[in-house]
Amino acid sequence: MAFLQERKESVLVLERTDRSIRSTGDPIWDLRLEIPGQRPHHYPAVSGRANRQQANRDQMGSRAPLPRGHYTLGAVEPLAAGAYPELGPIWISIEPSFSTGRRVLGIHQDPSAGRNSQSGTLGCIGLIHRKDILELSELIRRTGTRQLVVRD
Repeated sequence: MAFLQERKESVLVLERTDRSIRSTGDPIWDLRLEIPGQRPHHYPAVSGRANRQQANRDQMGSRAPLPRGHYTLGAVEPLAAGAYPELGPIWISIEPSFSTGRRVLGIHQDPSAGRNSQSGTLGCIGLIHRKDILELSELIRRTGTRQLVVRD
């Protein structure tokens, strides 16, 4: 059942899939944008490091996936080319609506996904494909999406 059936505004939903990146073992998560009256948009993503998927998701520095719960999206911020090579061209901050030790969380591209030991994130949502973060950021701007729900 789509999360939208409970809500009237657009929302992002992050859920773990049963797939993984073969070369690095990083689990693939599905980041889904649900916009009322439209088919959902799906983006493959990583969250945390492959070997830290079972770590404490609320502990700062754990490199675990995002904790389950509700988050508020911040502004879509373009990043200067080359300034943050592991973040790609866009940063979208996310703020948990619950108590957690995790800080400085966001949605960005993971340019290293499936390529080397930097594959995965320190706990953010890292979209695997550059075109996806560009499309998602434009849709967020256009729809005014402000909410993210992280499930397992």
